[in-house]
Amino acid sequence: MATIRIALRNVHRIVNTSAVAGRTTTVFRPQYGWVSTYFSTNISNTQPLNIDLSNEESKRRLYNRLLYRSKQRGFLELDLVLGKWVEEHIHSMDENGIKALVNVLDLENPDLWKWLTGQEQPPEAVTVNPVFSAVQQKVLKNLNNHSSPETRATRGRPWVRGWDDIKKGRDSPITGNQ
Repeated sequence: MATIRIALRNVHRIVNTSAVAGRTTTVFRPQYGWVSTYFSTNISNTQPLNIDLSNEESKRRLYNRLLYRSKQRGFLELDLVLGKWVEEHIHSMDENGIKALVNVLDLENPDLWKWLTGQEQPPEAVTVNPVFSAVQQKVLKNLNNHSSPETRATRGRPWVRGWDDIKKGRDSPITGNQ
C-alpha cells in the first residue's frame, strides 16, 4: 500500500513539474522495478541543460556524478568501456562535451551496446553526438585489434553465442561449446 502511495506521489510530482514549460527538472524513470531519481533531463527540450562549471566544487560534483553514472550502469561491458573513456576525457571537456556525454549516458544499455559495437545502425541523432562517435571509434578499434571478424556477430544477429554453435576443427566436438 505504501508503494502505491509513493508511486502516485511521484506521478503527481512529474505532472506538476512538467507543466512548467522550459524548465529543467529531475524526472523519475523506472529502473529495476523501482523509481530512480538520478535521471536529469530537460522537459521542454527547448533550453539547454544547465551545467554549472563556475567553481571547482560544482565541477567536482558534476564530474564525480557523471563518472559514477558511466561506471555503474549495470551492464559490465558498458561499465568498463564508458567508465574508462569518461575517466580519461572528462577533465578536458567543455560544457558542450558534457552535454553530449549526458545524452549518451541517458541512452538505454542494450541499444547503446549494439550501436557501439556496430551490430545495429544508430539513429542519426546519436551518430552526430561527438562523445558517442569517439567512444564508438575506440570500441571498434579495440574489436579490430583484439578479435577476429568471424567471432563477431553480424548485423541484425545477437552477439551472444549459444550452446549449440557448430565448432570447426580437427579436435573439436561436432556441435556445442564443450
